[in-house]
Amino acid sequence: MKKLVLIIIFAIILKPITPVIDYVVNYEYISKVLCENKNKPELKCCGKCHLKKELAIASEGEKPLNSDKKDNSKQEVEVLFFQEIKSLVVEQIYFQNKSSINDNYSNLYFHLNGCSVFHPPTFIS
Repeated sequence: MKKLVLIIIFAIILKPITPVIDYVVNYEYISKVLCENKNKPELKCCGKCHLKKELAIASEGEKPLNSDKKDNSKQEVEVLFFQEIKSLVVEQIYFQNKSSINDNYSNLYFHLNGCSVFHPPTFIS
């Protein structure tokens, strides 16, 4: 049973590569009989045209059925919840202008305009 499952998995993995394996195994037959450019040896096709067709056929089989992106844009969306957003109202706040500064504020600090600069004492040893 395990061998059968492994064979099926192996076949699924190698499915896209089967045209290449067929080309390698039947190279002489494909290059001499199935090649479309066998009358033009300067192209050096050697059956690659047949391989290209087989790979195109294999890739078409792997495409999903609904690959159109245009159909995805036409999907309907169902709204489950809705809450109205209230607009923000901005009101100006006016401050009263004071023409004079309180005496209490002007007495909070002290400053001296001195011309002397502090120099540390010189130490002579």
